[in-house]
Amino acid sequence: MNLLKVVGPVMVGPSSSHTLGALKIARFAYKLTGGIPEEVTFVLHEAFSKTYKGHGTDRALLAGILGLRQDDPNIKNAYEIAKENNLKYKFLVDDLGDVHPNTVRIKVLKDGQSHEIEGSSIGGGDIKITYIDSVLCELSWDYDTLVIVNKDAPSALKSILDVIKVNVANLYLRRINLLQEKALTIIELDEPVENIEEIKKSPYVYECYFIRRDY
Repeated sequence: MNLLKVVGPVMVGPSSSHTLGALKIARFAYKLTGGIPEEVTFVLHEAFSKTYKGHGTDRALLAGILGLRQDDPNIKNAYEIAKENNLKYKFLVDDLGDVHPNTVRIKVLKDGQSHEIEGSSIGGGDIKITYIDSVLCELSWDYDTLVIVNKDAPSALKSILDVIKVNVANLYLRRINLLQEKALTIIELDEPVENIEEIKKSPYVYECYFIRRDY
């Protein structure tokens, strides 16, 4: 049994749902982006939109996108650190549909690459990533995760899995551009991959991002 599930998560408060969960969703986006982005937009849904200032959700989201961990005392200084890193940020409020009340959609831009993820803070610091770059998924971030833009062609997925060489826990796949023959594959793994560069060299892989789970 995970000890954190028994004694509670190590965190800077005040709320596991409105701060810790929010930080973890944004930190996932930070890792997908490969560092601090140049621009970020946080679109806040329902409960998040009503409490994001009073419960520190805004600081938690900024801290996560800056790469701060959940127990970092500098979370309270997230606005100042964002300014030091020339991070352009916006907080918007919108109805994201039939999703958990504590949901945020995060749009990031870095080095000409944009990503969009959506995640929910479901209680006790646990999160669920439900959307990555147009692909619906259900990631708890309890696994190491690969996000791959690959060629939409016969044998492409088999070829990629042959290179990965570790056991797959869950897999999500969707065609994202028929004319350009592109698909997006999200893979949760039981073990970390040690050959990311080999995966990137596959003739079927256009882009590859590895998001190591936080322990």
